[in-house]
Amino acid sequence: MTEDPFLTHRSLLFTVAYEMLGSAADAEDVLQESWLRWAEADRAQVRDPRAYLVRIVTRQALNRLRTLSRSREEYVGEWLPEPLLTSPDVAEDVELAESVSIAMLTVLETLGPTERAVFVLREVFELPYGEIGEAVGKTAATVRQIARRAREHVAARRPRMRVSRSEQRAVVDRFLAALRTGQLAELLEIMAPDVVMVTDGGGVVPAAATPFHGAAVVAKVLARAHRLVDTLETTAVWLNGAPAGRVDFDGAPSAVSLTVEDGRITRIHVVRNPHKLTRLNETAELAR
Repeated sequence: MTEDPFLTHRSLLFTVAYEMLGSAADAEDVLQESWLRWAEADRAQVRDPRAYLVRIVTRQALNRLRTLSRSREEYVGEWLPEPLLTSPDVAEDVELAESVSIAMLTVLETLGPTERAVFVLREVFELPYGEIGEAVGKTAATVRQIARRAREHVAARRPRMRVSRSEQRAVVDRFLAALRTGQLAELLEIMAPDVVMVTDGGGVVPAAATPFHGAAVVAKVLARAHRLVDTLETTAVWLNGAPAGRVDFDGAPSAVSLTVEDGRITRIHVVRNPHKLTRLNETAELAR
């Protein structure tokens, strides 16, 4: 018996929805809604199931993104994407790994819903402009213009340099060791002078309402966190296609993603909101 195309392409469809929404929970809801529409479709009229399913998921994700915009504006403190535990295999597809990185998803948050959909479908999944147009309700010529603007917007905000996974892992290991021991000097040494740290507690757990700027400030905040807890455990993990860290403060988990440029940390994203950490023990299946 032939497998249903929805199941065949489920990892791809989840990845499309997740990159558009930055939330695995919302991506799963979109897949549920898309499955219902797929179940009602006249399969005899579907020439390309993969393209048809991507179109359904894109439309559902766009609807969800527009309804989420208000709740994210009212979010307590800084909003960061939901981190996903991934296998090292994801990193082998460099473009996929970069597209799902916390740093990239944070940049994508600065795009409008349609711009984000067009960028994801064109730059990550390499869909033709006409096919994207059908998904977002625009002409191919309009989609081409939107894609160009979105590409320029993202290029101005994304990390300037890619680093090897081995270099990323080495910096992550040094950072976690320094955090575990509370060594201020070591923390200062591995951070860029203009490092920025963003923490997301969602109003559920303590987190800063605004980012911390500068190596001296960030190092002091991290060293203080070490002193204020009874137990601090660190674990190197793969999050969103890159080496990262899981840090448990008195048993409460946090996901820590680092952006590394020229061997130093330029950005630290710390997700503490427990509602976004429910998948830290479950490997996500991502695909292009």
